Amino acid sequence: MLTLVRGLTAAALAFQAPAAAAPPPVREQQQWVLDALNVEQAWAVTKGKGVTVAVIDSLVDVRVKELRGRVTTAPDMSAPTVQREARPGRHGTAMAALIAGSGAGQGLVGVAPEARVLSIPLAVTEDPDLGTIDPEPRQPAGRESPLARALRYAVNHGAKVVSMSIGSYGPHRSEREAVSYALGKGVVLVAAVGNDGQTGYTEMNGTSYWSFPAGYPGVIGVAAVDKQGRQASFSSDNLSVLVAAPGVDVPVVRRDGGYELSRGTSSAGALVAGVAALVKSRQPRLRPEQVAQALAAGARGRPAAGYDDKTGFGVVDAGAALDAAEKLAAAEPAAGVPGDTHFGAGEDSPVPSQPGTEPWRLLLYGGGVLAALVTFGGAVIVLNQRRG
Repeated sequence: MLTLVRGLTAAALAFQAPAAAAPPPVREQQQWVLDALNVEQAWAVTKGKGVTVAVIDSLVDVRVKELRGRVTTAPDMSAPTVQREARPGRHGTAMAALIAGSGAGQGLVGVAPEARVLSIPLAVTEDPDLGTIDPEPRQPAGRESPLARALRYAVNHGAKVVSMSIGSYGPHRSEREAVSYALGKGVVLVAAVGNDGQTGYTEMNGTSYWSFPAGYPGVIGVAAVDKQGRQASFSSDNLSVLVAAPGVDVPVVRRDGGYELSRGTSSAGALVAGVAALVKSRQPRLRPEQVAQALAAGARGRPAAGYDDKTGFGVVDAGAALDAAEKLAAAEPAAGVPGDTHFGAGEDSPVPSQPGTEPWRLLLYGGGVLAALVTFGGAVIVLNQRRG
């Protein structure tokens, strides 16, 4: 995961150097990941065609064979006015290929190999050693953050899913507003929850720092598991975790060609973004909260209690998520209520009466008052006559 420093980012995703001996073909290396996510069952239904996934990260290298001809690049979002040229990044390229790698030339295949990528670059310092820094002071609320600009750009340029393997230690008002804007437009937001599972704070308190954007309501927070489906020791654990996905020894594309193994919640988040793309391709009208519900409902390896803050509702199952999404779509109302019908086909309520006392009540009341006055006046006259 990239640790976002409000305009600067530092990679917390560790890449393992290739072994000296020739590694097996990448398809063989990544098969366990595809199996863990049950991707091949989902591919019988959809491979993500028609969906654009925005990758907010370092710039994606469009020359990589698995991504060639399928990536659109946005301007750098680091500053609101200054246009700067971003260089292709190792992290963003790896994440984009996990989501939408085509498998060209027997290369790495992504979870949604027919989806397209919108690369939205942030200024990034890619350093795997910066994964355990302490929370930073809150930033001024009036300043729009680079992430907020990137989110709005993604929504306004056709993205249906946004992948964010980035994070910072503290919410920001402009980001909350951008998240709300994206969700309101029907865009699914997926984020890695962070790699703070082994920090001193986590060991002392039994829970990890919240990382944002994963911590914002409506964002699908993703934790990492290993080949056995167990929580990765480095994976953050808190209530921002909705689901989990492979994040240990996951093969990824190298920016300059070739492959390497990755370790971090970044990979897990990108993989789940790919599954979300499959769901949106098959059920484009599902709202973001329904996509999240489908991912959670279809997850396997569910904790004994049904949920915990380590792996959420379990490891995402792409095939089961599509089945759950189909049921949710079928449960939607077929059509809206006609304009001349109120709450169905029943009779309209009676027209409300005008405010105030009804006329017959006024007459009765006035007559009573008049009779009382006459009686009182008569009594006064009789008393006066008796005194005389």
